[in-house]
Amino acid sequence: MDIKTYAALHKEELHRIVEALPRPPKLIIIQANDNPASDSYIRGKLKDADSIGADAELRKFDPSISEEDLLKEIEKANLDPTVDGLIVQLPLPNHISEAKVKLAVDPKKDVDGFHPTTGFAPCTPKGIVDYLTAEGFAFRGKNAVVLGRSNIVGKPMAKMLLAKDCNVTVLHSKTSEEDKRFYIAHADLIVIAIGRLGYLNASYQYKEDAVIVDVGINRGEDGKLHGDAEPGLPVKLQTPVPGGVGLLTRLALMDNLVEAMNK
Repeated sequence: MDIKTYAALHKEELHRIVEALPRPPKLIIIQANDNPASDSYIRGKLKDADSIGADAELRKFDPSISEEDLLKEIEKANLDPTVDGLIVQLPLPNHISEAKVKLAVDPKKDVDGFHPTTGFAPCTPKGIVDYLTAEGFAFRGKNAVVLGRSNIVGKPMAKMLLAKDCNVTVLHSKTSEEDKRFYIAHADLIVIAIGRLGYLNASYQYKEDAVIVDVGINRGEDGKLHGDAEPGLPVKLQTPVPGGVGLLTRLALMDNLVEAMNK
């Protein structure tokens, strides 16, 4: 099933769940940047919330807001009993500590899954695993390669795949090219999140039944969005960009929001 169809069906299911709740789940999005990409992501999140019958509110502040004042806004949402989920849209202005902000969000409302003691899975890895599960991918014993070791995608992705009993190898900028080619050639699942347009290409060898999950979002010279992998590689399944992992990430956010209210 293609990702757009999968996401549409899952949102219909979430809508039925929300209709049976005593009230709609409420999501607060705090933004303190003028980043066009962030604006686009937020529009998508607001649209998704509306489609499942949840309440979502954007609280946008000028990028000049002080760290102290932003933390106060986070605490205000933390203490509001009508708020079930709270996310702070990244990136943050340079004068505001991302680490402090992540720690300031109440773990019970941290539907992004960034707080170290949160009970929610990070949205991008969760969305990917949920989709592959629905597609019938058997994780146990499979060789999984994760390209990239960021705290938002790479590391939590590797941890989640380990929990699914995969044999996980994390490749990064210090991995030799020879090793990269070896592990990629033997991978049943490749998740790439390095932010380099078309890095995975036809020069690498792939298993015919391999799955490539492309997390990359890059603006090409043509002005269009492209992934970290060239399209049309000789594998069983390759997620598209756009219309791929971004949808899965937003879907996982809605899952976490409904879960937050149920808790």
